[in-house]
Order: sequence, then structure tokens, then C-alpha cells
Amino acid sequence: MTGLLLAAVVIGAIGIIIGVLLGIASEKFKVEVDEKEILVRAELPGNNCGGCGFPGCDGLAAAIAAGTAPVNGCPVGGAPVADKIAAIMGVESGSSEKKVAFVKCKGTCDKTNVKYNYYGITDCSMVTVAPGSGEKACAYGCMGYGSCVKACQFDAIHVVDGVAVVDKEKCVACGKCVATCPKGLIELVPYKAEHLVQCSSHDKGPAVKKVCTAGCIGCTLCTKQCEFDAIHMENNVAVIDYSKCTNCGKCAAKCPAKVIQ
Repeated sequence: MTGLLLAAVVIGAIGIIIGVLLGIASEKFKVEVDEKEILVRAELPGNNCGGCGFPGCDGLAAAIAAGTAPVNGCPVGGAPVADKIAAIMGVESGSSEKKVAFVKCKGTCDKTNVKYNYYGITDCSMVTVAPGSGEKACAYGCMGYGSCVKACQFDAIHVVDGVAVVDKEKCVACGKCVATCPKGLIELVPYKAEHLVQCSSHDKGPAVKKVCTAGCIGCTLCTKQCEFDAIHMENNVAVIDYSKCTNCGKCAAKCPAKVIQ
């Protein structure tokens, strides 16, 4: 009986000592967490999409609290979340123009020629190693195998008639589809932009028309119509400067290939 009591006393004493040591260690080695970081993280949506440029919502919250990221840095939360975070940080949320992804290709199945029938893995990155980067004759166009669709967490992009199409209302501009497209066909554009060039071909007019009936032929008629110097030719394809564009529509009306939507 004495032995049991002694064992109990020893175990109890060891437990007390370990508890005290753990308490001291937790105080000595604890990592201070900024209260603002906790509050900011609570307002972030938790998608962890990486569209902000940081490793998930925790990374963005830490950066905002440290002052190295803007309070409107979350593309998913948008202005409502930015306003709440701004209130926490005691600053103005500022104006951040909403952006959406846009696919610079109009080469649907009925408009682009096909070199051969492809049978294999339905993934754009894998198809790029196939002869001619896939079956479509245009080397610059959307392959239509949906790597961008798989990358989108918000069901905002789908392949329609061989070309990826973005749903502006669902897109949060996280940039996952932009990073995924092996041909660099997707870019983030202002939500309010009403005129966009649906082509990325750098070939000259005759070569473009040979493979696709919906490609930019580099005629420069659009640039001549613009009164605001908002559209120029770059590598044989029209490019719009959205900071100058007034959405007057003259470029789209004059385009003979109808690639400016």
C-alpha cells in the first residue's frame, strides 16, 4: 500500500513539474500574433485561391497587417471585404476596379481549320507537346481541352464550341486560368470593358485567313478609327489600352474580321 502511495506521489510531482516547465516554455517561446492580423483573416473569404499573390488567406492577412499588402488585395472578396478590412486597419479602402478574365480567341470549331484528329489526354499542357500543339491549324488559338476550366474554383469558365468562355458574373479575377493557359491566351481586363480583341495570332493577314476565319488580319483599320489613341497593332494583332478606351465602338464597327467584340 505504501508503495502505491509513493508511486502516486512521484507521478503527481512529475506531472506538476512538467506542467510548470511547459507553462514557462509557452510564455518564453510564444509567437506574438498581431490582433489586426486575426481580425483581417476573419474577414477574408477563405478560398485560398492565391489570386492575391500570397500563399492563401493567412499569407494575405499577415501582409495586410504588416502594411505590405493593400487592404483591397483580395480579388474574391472585392469592395465589401476591402471596406471591412480598411476599417480594421484604420485606412481608406481606395477604389479598385473590378477585373475579369478574358480569352483572346474566337476560333470556334466552325471558324478554325483542323490539321488532324487528336486522340489522347484532354489537357492543354499535355497537348502542347503533340505535333503542331494540337489539332487546330492556328498555332496561337485556344486548344479547347479545358485546363483553365479545371483550374477555376468558381465555375466561371467553360469550353463552348472549342473555345474557353468566361462568365463575367462568376469570375473573381483570381488569375488561376491566366497562369494555367499554356498559350497565354487569357488576360485580366476591366469588368466594364465593352470592346476586346478576340485574337492572339501574330501571323500576317494571309496566313491568318488560311487557318481561321475569325482572326485579326492586321489591317490597322481599327487604329485609324480610334480618336483616343487607345488601340494599336503589336506583332500583327490589335491591342487595346483600356486606360484610354472610351467604349465608343468605332473600332469594332470597322473591323472587317469582326474580332473586336
